Amino acid sequence: MYHKAYGIIETLAPLHVGASAGEETGNLNLIFRDQFTQTGIIPGSSIRGRFRADMRSGENKGDVNKWYGHEAVAGQTDGGTTEALVKFEYASLVWFPVFCPGQPVVWVSCPRLLQRYQMITGLKEKIPQPYTADNSLQAKQFNDQRTTRKILFFNLGFMEIEHTQDMQPWIPVGTHLQKNSLVVVGDNDIAMLHDMGLYRQSRVKLQDDMKKVAGGAFFNVEAIPEGSIFIFPIGLKQTGWDPFAGASEQEMYFGGLESVGFGRCRVTLVGEYK
Repeated sequence: MYHKAYGIIETLAPLHVGASAGEETGNLNLIFRDQFTQTGIIPGSSIRGRFRADMRSGENKGDVNKWYGHEAVAGQTDGGTTEALVKFEYASLVWFPVFCPGQPVVWVSCPRLLQRYQMITGLKEKIPQPYTADNSLQAKQFNDQRTTRKILFFNLGFMEIEHTQDMQPWIPVGTHLQKNSLVVVGDNDIAMLHDMGLYRQSRVKLQDDMKKVAGGAFFNVEAIPEGSIFIFPIGLKQTGWDPFAGASEQEMYFGGLESVGFGRCRVTLVGEYK
C-alpha cells in the first residue's frame, strides 16, 4: 500500500527539458512532449534526479540511498541497486500562459489535462467542457440583439467563450493564478496554443578571444514559458520523506541551460509524505 502525494511545479523562468545541442536535425532542441496532447512534460527521471541531487548536497545526504535507491556498483552480481522508497511519475501541464494581443495574458488547459489533475488530486468538481471560463474572465465583449459574447483574440485567430463555471477549484495549491484568467479549450486546440506560446531562442557560441560566432555553433532552443503550471504524482512506501527540511515548498532547477537563466521553478508538495 503506497502513501499518495503530489507535487505542483510553477515555472519561474523558461524551462527546457528535452534534447541537448546537436541532438535534433537542424540543431533545433525540442522539449519533451506528451504523445496525445503534444504539450510539454517533465519526465519522472528528471524530477527524481533533481530531488536526489539536492539531497546529496544537503544535511540529509546520508538518506539518499534510502529514499531514491542505491546506484549500480561495478563488479557486484546484482548490480548493487536497491528499490527506492519514493516513486515519481512524469509531470504534465495543468495551465499554460498564452499572450492575447490587446488583452491580458490567459492560462489555458483542456479536459484531458484537467482529467489527470483531477485524478492525482482527488478533486470532485466536474471537469469544465471546452470553451469554458469563469464569469469574471477579462475579455472583449460584443453585444448583439440577444446576448453579450466574450471573445478572446489569439495570434492565430479568435475564440468565443461558450460556457461559464467557477474556476477557483481548478487553481493548484501554491500558485498565484487568478480564476479570471483561466480558460479551458478543446483537446484538439491545446497543441496549437501550446506551440504558439512556447519560449524560443537562437543561441550561438562566440570565439574565446573575439565577438565572432564560432563555426557550426548555432542552434535553436524551445522552452516552456515562465508561469506554466505542472503536476506530478508521488508514491511512497513509507512516510518520513522530508526533502525541503520541514517546508512544503522550495525553489528548484530542472532541465538544461541553468547557467543562462533557464529552469528555475517553485515546487510545492501536498499529501502523505512527511
